[in-house]
Amino acid sequence: MIDNQHIKLWQLINPTLPIGSFAYSQGQEYAVEAGWIKDEAAATEWILSLLENFLAVTEIPIILRCYQATVENDWKTFVYWNRTLLAMRESAELYQEDIQLGSAMIKIMPSLNLNWPERFKDMNTSYSAAYGFACAMQGVDRQQAAEGLMWAWCEKQVAAAIKLVPLGQTAGQRILTAAIDKIPEAANRGLQCSDEDIGMLAPGFAMASALHEVQYSRLFRS
Repeated sequence: MIDNQHIKLWQLINPTLPIGSFAYSQGQEYAVEAGWIKDEAAATEWILSLLENFLAVTEIPIILRCYQATVENDWKTFVYWNRTLLAMRESAELYQEDIQLGSAMIKIMPSLNLNWPERFKDMNTSYSAAYGFACAMQGVDRQQAAEGLMWAWCEKQVAAAIKLVPLGQTAGQRILTAAIDKIPEAANRGLQCSDEDIGMLAPGFAMASALHEVQYSRLFRS
């Protein structure tokens, strides 16, 4: 039998997956408007800092806990970590983005031959919890699931930077090349993160997202 789990992962992180994640900049649009991000160097620092200090200690460890809860049919634990992640969202924009993408992910699961538990049909679900569930049900390796999520997030952030700063496509590829060097270590940090160490302090990120909600002119959704 051919091992196709890695291909299933590609499907889950593919930007053409119709969940609308391309519509969000996660505060980057305000950061550009405010002059925090003016060039390729600043965009690289913004993206890689969030990769290492946000995704690695928040998204990834909770995705992996939802993954493990799915494997073990431990739905109480799954609900706990889903609620924990939503409670960590520091702006209305980030919270709404998370549950909207989670809802969209759940809606397309039948097309991926996945069955979302009926018990959760009325639950606000984080995208990351839904992603962890999907990876577990598809048999995707944990390490690959973590690295895949990080790659997809970086790719979307770079696409936003190309439009907003603006940057050229070659500059975008340089940022992604830098991200490739950081992703394995950041994923390992998420894999090894204890319950007590989950969480992040990124006030600039939180402020950018909150201020984006009332930004006068914007390309990305709030």
